[in-house]
Amino acid sequence: MKVMNCLFPSLFTAVLGTRRPIAPKYLGLFAFTAVCTAAPAFGAERIYINYGPLEQSVPIESLALFAKEGKIDSNLDGIAQYAKKSQLAEIRNALQAKAEISHVTIAQFLYTPQGEVLLQRLGRVIQTKARQPGFYAIRAALILAASDPEGLTILNVLRKFPTYGIRIDVARGFSIANQLTSLINRSNRTLAGVAQLSETQAAEESGIPPAEMLQIQEKGPYNWKKSSVTLTSPNRDRTFDMDIYLPQGSPQPAPVVVISHGLGSDRLSFQYLAKHLASYGFAVAVPEHPGSNAQQIQNLVTGKTNEVTEPAEFVNRPLDIKDLLDYLTKLSTTNPAYRGQLDLQRVGIIGQSFGGYTALTLAGAGINFARLDKDCQRENETWNLSLLLQCRARSLERNQYNFSDPRIKAAIAINPIASSILGETSLSQIQIPVMVIAGSADTVAPALLEQIQPFTWLTSPNKYLVVLENGTHFSTIEESPQSVFLPPPEVVGPEPALARRYLNGLSVAFMETYLNNKSNFRPYLQPNYALSISRNTLGLRILRSLTPEQLQQFGSAAPARNPAPPLPIDPPPVPSPPPVTPAPR
Repeated sequence: MKVMNCLFPSLFTAVLGTRRPIAPKYLGLFAFTAVCTAAPAFGAERIYINYGPLEQSVPIESLALFAKEGKIDSNLDGIAQYAKKSQLAEIRNALQAKAEISHVTIAQFLYTPQGEVLLQRLGRVIQTKARQPGFYAIRAALILAASDPEGLTILNVLRKFPTYGIRIDVARGFSIANQLTSLINRSNRTLAGVAQLSETQAAEESGIPPAEMLQIQEKGPYNWKKSSVTLTSPNRDRTFDMDIYLPQGSPQPAPVVVISHGLGSDRLSFQYLAKHLASYGFAVAVPEHPGSNAQQIQNLVTGKTNEVTEPAEFVNRPLDIKDLLDYLTKLSTTNPAYRGQLDLQRVGIIGQSFGGYTALTLAGAGINFARLDKDCQRENETWNLSLLLQCRARSLERNQYNFSDPRIKAAIAINPIASSILGETSLSQIQIPVMVIAGSADTVAPALLEQIQPFTWLTSPNKYLVVLENGTHFSTIEESPQSVFLPPPEVVGPEPALARRYLNGLSVAFMETYLNNKSNFRPYLQPNYALSISRNTLGLRILRSLTPEQLQQFGSAAPARNPAPPLPIDPPPVPSPPPVTPAPR
C-alpha cells in the first residue's frame, strides 16, 4: 500500500493539512484536480467539464500556465473563483509534483485486480471526449507519463491522454466527493467521541505514583541472541525464513511472541519491537511471509507476478505461524541451545495490517465468506482501500477455515484489515485478550471501518482499543533495507519514532499482563496512563470498552465546536499505484 500514497504526495499533503471536514465546494474542486491526476493526455488539448446540461472546457495549457507561473487566465477564472488563495496554492503545488515511480511499477499495478477496480471507478468520472469510460485511456496515460523524461506529473499525465479531449462527469464526481465527505465527517465525529470517552474514563482512575512508574518504553534488563533459520513446511510446498530473538539468562522458560509483518513488508520491519520484547525476557519469533512480503512487490514490479498477493496468502499466513510454533516446539526438545528455553503454552502474537488479520485469525476468528460476498458487491464504490485486498479472498475454496491455535493466549492487531474478511460473526468468537491499534489518519485501512467498528464486535472480556491520533498506516513500521518503496514523510505521518516507542511500551505491558500474569503491568494499559504520556503531535488514547450504541451515537452526533485535539481522517489520493507494505498488509 506504500506506493498508493507515494503517488502525488503533494495532493496528499494538501488534504492532510485540512484538519476539519472538507467543505463540499472545495472538495468538488479537489475532486476536479484529483481527477486530473488520473487523466493523462497524449494529444489531449482540452478538459471538458460536464454538469448536467452545462459544459465548460478548459485548455490544458491554461493549467500548465497556472502551474508554472501562477497565472489564472480567463479559461480558469470561472473555476478558480470557488477556491481560496491557500487552496489554489496547494493545487498549484500538486500540479507540479513529480511522483518518483517507474513506468514498469505503474504498469504492473494497473494490470492487477486491485488496479483495475480503481481504474473502473475513475473511468466513470474521467471519460474520453466521446463519453466512453476512461478505463483504458487512464491506464495508458499513466504508463506513458511515467516513461516520459518529464516523469509522472499531473500535467504530463494530461498531455499523454490518448484522445483529443478529456471529459469529466462532475455530477458523478460530486457524488463520489459527497460519499467521501460523509465518511470523513462521520470518522471525525467518531474519533472525537472516542477521545472524549477515553478522557472521561481516565479521569475516573487513579494514576500510577511517580515513584512506582516503570519506564517500559526503555530497554529491559535482558540481553538477547539472534539466530536465523529457514523453515520448510511439513504439509505445504512452502519455505520461509524466520528470525529468533532469545533472551539470555532467564531463570525460567520464556514465553514466546510472534510478530507478523504486513503486505509488502518483511521480518526487519518490526525488528525494533522484537529486540525490545526480548530485552524483557520474551522469546520473539519473526517469520517472513513469502507471497506477501517485500520480495512479492519486487516480483510484481519486475513482471514475475501479476498479483499484489495471491488469495492463498489469506490461508498461508496463519499456517506459517502454526508451522513456526510446531518447529519451535520440536526445537525446544531436540536442540540443546533451546532445551528448556521456550514456553510454547504461553504464546502471544502481534501483527500489522495483513499481519493484523493473521493475528486475529489465530486468536479465533475465521474467514467470513458470507460477509465478504455482501460487502464486495460495493467493491467499486468504497473508499476503504483495504477492501480491495479483502475481496480477493472470495477466490478461495469455500472451506470452513479454522486457524485458531490454543497455544496463543494474547493478540495485538495493529491497523488490521478485518471488517469484511472476518466480520462480526467471526470476531465475536475471539475469547483471548486482544488489543486493536488504529491510526486516526490511516487512509489504507480506515480506523472507523477497520478497527473501531470491528472492536465493538469483540466479546472478549479483556479487550483494548488504542488510537494513535494523527497516526497513519505506516507509523509503526521501521524502514527496512529490503523495502522496495519508501513512502515520503507526509505519508508516514508525524513522529514515527514516537509511535514505535508507544508500541514498545504497550506490547510489553500487554504481554507481561496476559502471558506472565503480572498485575503490576495492568495500569500501563489504562486510559489514564495513555493520556499521561500522550503528545500533541501524535496523541495516544486507550479504551477498554465501546458499545455499538455508543459508536452509533458518536457517528450521528453534531460535530464538536472545538474538538481537541483534531483527529484528521484523510481521503486516499487518486490514482493509486502498487500497494506495498502493509497492507493490505
